[in-house]
Amino acid sequence: MEEKKNILTYAGLKRYEDELHELKVVRRQEVAQKIKEAREQGDLSENAEYDAAKDEQRDIEARIEELEKILKNVEVVVEEEVNLDKINIGCKVKIFDIDEGEDLDYWIVGSTEANSLEGKISNESPVGRALIGAKVGDTVQVETQAGTFSYKVLEIQRAQ
Repeated sequence: MEEKKNILTYAGLKRYEDELHELKVVRRQEVAQKIKEAREQGDLSENAEYDAAKDEQRDIEARIEELEKILKNVEVVVEEEVNLDKINIGCKVKIFDIDEGEDLDYWIVGSTEANSLEGKISNESPVGRALIGAKVGDTVQVETQAGTFSYKVLEIQRAQ
């Protein structure tokens, strides 16, 4: 079975690469130094600093592994090449929530990069899935567990 592609914008790719570099180059050395200092204190069986440093080391290594897995199978969406005639990954969209009577701004991204607090919604989410392929002026219906919602596409633009 083929692994699912991790779709990222260029900004998302850069953020993950920078985080991976920081973890490998800086954080690993910091934790190694903490472990070394804790070892120098003697008895490790009751050494809280040693235990905390080992826990931190395990967390860093797990995150490095996770980032490497994401980056190994990545597909980058080049925002400059996104067709603005219809909504696709890499677009920023302004939609009107017909039920609530308010404008909403979203950036359509791959699921790896989604963060609702930053207005980044996944192309795999119910709203994202419904918006993909829609054009300015279109009204889309979104089926969710909470019911059906209607959105009118007001604007499509590049994310930058």
